[in-house]
Amino acid sequence: MELQNIIGSNLLGFRSRLGLTQDQIAEFLEVDRSLIAHYEKGTREVSYVQLKKLSNLFNIDVEDLLEENSALRELNFAFAFRADGLEATDLKSISEFQRVVRNYIEMSKMKHE
Repeated sequence: MELQNIIGSNLLGFRSRLGLTQDQIAEFLEVDRSLIAHYEKGTREVSYVQLKKLSNLFNIDVEDLLEENSALRELNFAFAFRADGLEATDLKSISEFQRVVRNYIEMSKMKHE
């Protein structure tokens, strides 16, 4: 499967599991909603910056968005919030918080090595 299609399929899956709409993701990434549809169909490339933002929002590694094996992807996915009634500013705050937590966890691992 082509990488763009893998990313698109994973984006759709993570977005759906969290109950987020294409409009919410578009607003979070500050792009047009139609671009999210193209991403999910695999007809447009997603920039690394956008992959990083999405990984922070979904609380996953960027590599999980690139993973073709759904079993491996599912092992790494855990969602920590419900998307009902969330605004774009909420998504940005959640993403930033999850990024900080992930960095803290990585620093703790390095400290104990």
